[in-house]
Amino acid sequence: MTNTTLKRSLGQLKKQGVRITPQREVILDYLITHHNHPDVETIRDGIEDKLPNLSVATIYNTLKMLVDNGLVIELPNNDGGIRYDYFGVPHYHAICENCGKIIDIFDDDYPELVKHVQQRTREKTDFLVTGTQLEVTGICPDCQRKLHLAKLANK
Repeated sequence: MTNTTLKRSLGQLKKQGVRITPQREVILDYLITHHNHPDVETIRDGIEDKLPNLSVATIYNTLKMLVDNGLVIELPNNDGGIRYDYFGVPHYHAICENCGKIIDIFDDDYPELVKHVQQRTREKTDFLVTGTQLEVTGICPDCQRKLHLAKLANK
């Protein structure tokens, strides 16, 4: 499936007039195959064996292009940095307030949830919605155990 996802995403970029370079393909493939919500340094480390001399500037420029073309989203983290996530399959995120872990939530109802939030936003504020990212915050199961909160979560 991953190879199909990559081909479909590259085809979408081509239709939008984006030139496909080996660097862009490797970065996009990394994001499709890794659900670790990486920052730029993690991406660089993850693709170093395939593109050992790739500059950080090229990675930033590629990520900006992928964000601008709707295949990748930016996820700001608590320390002021940015993490990236392949968004070719729309989903929302559960973010742990304790450790910062981000978990992808794939839900068949996601398009309806987004549509509802956008519609209510327009109705209540007359806001021109240009994008929507849904996030749920809380404490992940690992941190619940570490913090002895599991009993509280089950109530």
